[in-house]
Amino acid sequence: MKKASIVFVLIAIIIGLLQLYLPNKYNNLYGNDTDGSRLMNVLKLGTGIWDFWKQSQRYSAEQVPDMTPQFGDTYDFIVIGAGTAGAAIAARLSEVSSIKVLLIEDGPHESLYMDIPLIAGALQKANVNRNHRSKPSDTYCQGMNGKSCALTAGRVVGGSSVLNYMIATRGSSEDYNRWAEMGNDGWAYKDVLKYFKKLETIHIPELESDTAYHGTDGPVHISYAEFRTQLSDAYLEAGKELGYPVIDYNGKNEIGFSYLQTTTFKGTRMSSNRAYLQPIRDRSNLHLTLQSTVTKVLINRTTNQAIGVKFVKNDKIIHVFASKEVILCAGAIGSSQLLMLSGIGPTKHLTELGIDVVQDAPVGENLMDHVAFFGLTWAINASISLLMSEQLNPINPYVTDFLLKRKGPFTIPSGIEAIGFINTKQPEKHNCLPDIEMLFASSTFKENYIFPDILNLKDSVRKKWSKYVGTYGWSNAPILLKPKSRGRITLLANDINVKPEIVLNYFDHPDDIRTMIAGIRSAIRFSQTKTMQALDSQMLKINYTECDNYEYDSDAYWECQIRLIDSTIYHYAGTCKMGARGDPTAVVDPKLKVIGIQGLRVADASIMPEIVSAHINIPVFMIAEKAADMIKEEWNYLKNS
Repeated sequence: MKKASIVFVLIAIIIGLLQLYLPNKYNNLYGNDTDGSRLMNVLKLGTGIWDFWKQSQRYSAEQVPDMTPQFGDTYDFIVIGAGTAGAAIAARLSEVSSIKVLLIEDGPHESLYMDIPLIAGALQKANVNRNHRSKPSDTYCQGMNGKSCALTAGRVVGGSSVLNYMIATRGSSEDYNRWAEMGNDGWAYKDVLKYFKKLETIHIPELESDTAYHGTDGPVHISYAEFRTQLSDAYLEAGKELGYPVIDYNGKNEIGFSYLQTTTFKGTRMSSNRAYLQPIRDRSNLHLTLQSTVTKVLINRTTNQAIGVKFVKNDKIIHVFASKEVILCAGAIGSSQLLMLSGIGPTKHLTELGIDVVQDAPVGENLMDHVAFFGLTWAINASISLLMSEQLNPINPYVTDFLLKRKGPFTIPSGIEAIGFINTKQPEKHNCLPDIEMLFASSTFKENYIFPDILNLKDSVRKKWSKYVGTYGWSNAPILLKPKSRGRITLLANDINVKPEIVLNYFDHPDDIRTMIAGIRSAIRFSQTKTMQALDSQMLKINYTECDNYEYDSDAYWECQIRLIDSTIYHYAGTCKMGARGDPTAVVDPKLKVIGIQGLRVADASIMPEIVSAHINIPVFMIAEKAADMIKEEWNYLKNS
């Protein structure tokens, strides 16, 4: 590696020498002249890469070590999935020294390069993504290859918190009060707020004193990005021009606009692995086994008690046992798949696949997701937005500033800088539940050669987008926060290695498409403010063949575009719905215990009875924190932790 780095530095020097004819000083995103010449930037880049490689080696050594249990080993608790929830629960349970915990993950360790905020999107093309695809549809994802949405899910220690865009949102208090009203005692906002605070260390100066809503000593660090463009400032000003306040959307009210609160710390990603596991890597009562695929939860059919799990590692089948509980944290897709493979699910469906039914339950139903429309982009004349080609150009200071200082635009999560929450039905009310989120990016996404791959766009759409490569601009993506449509997940085989069938059913309920159209019209009004027009913002009117028969700007036109360029933002939830015992739609009770099975809980986004008006990473951390306390309380450990 050292030899390769020397070669890279030499190449960088040659590139720099070739550019000596260029001026030593030049304008850039920082709004002033650079510190040093283009040649100096190239030379520093070589140093930065070498330094980053050395840090990567140290980072790898700081992980919880991989171990392989022996067949028949017994633990107090077995946690399946080392993602957002699983890492947190395993860490919290192992705080009690007398508890022995096994954490099972079928992916590898997180690497340092995965923690660079700007390149988050590229990770979805890495081998730590499960690469699910939705079942083809004729009513949504029409602009994608095979009319199928690409569905990201993490296969790595840290799970999807390693692949997400680091957006830290909780949702509205009404979200959780509605959970309680649905029969889930203990899940009202007054009950869960303490866990939001417990998981958090806030690094936003104006919020640190707000101890009513924010925590200052939790494992998950939340910050603003280390750099922001002038466009993000304009975005907030435009919001104020429309009458919206600049707010702390994780405080009392959610409606309004804000710079993005992110799960980052000192310019890098704060995954569940970094937050919960790395600090306790030497804890002897926590064991982690990697590259281990759980194929079944072992259940004693006489007592309907979960007694352990069966998993495969290095082509070897291993059974391990839990003296107290098995806790399933594999996400809305993985947890529902594994429950069904273990005999817990719809009787008719399991019987058709030859699976012995242990417990009839509506597993896989109630699938919810937040769907976004990525078709709204505005060009500007000023060179104050992010272009990936400029960010990666070695003559510019951006890469080097991140590698050496953890500063600059590489600290912006995938170019997303600000966020807004609105209610399209009652726009004048600022203390109600939002129905649309506005996600602002200081980029057109047309320059980002990775983004079309992430969306799995078909060639005809890619060609339309490619005309705008190199365009300075910004994007505003409306996101449907409270969908009324419901999808489902079903098995295609009695085999963990066969991916399940995922039917998203976007816009199955007509109210959903109406709300999205209202969101688009709100975004367009936003672009027409004096603030955004001062930037000479010009909407890119991309004409897709599929929508040629509709009058421009009609509701039918926008519905066509929505169904063409709609996309998941990876918030799958609800497939193991939480509800009161006796609720025929519930899979787990308010203690997250699988109804009808002893010693088995589910704790991840799949338990949400209704999806929250937020990106779900922080709510899943909250679910994990609350689950850990409920488990400790049941087994009389809470006073000892």
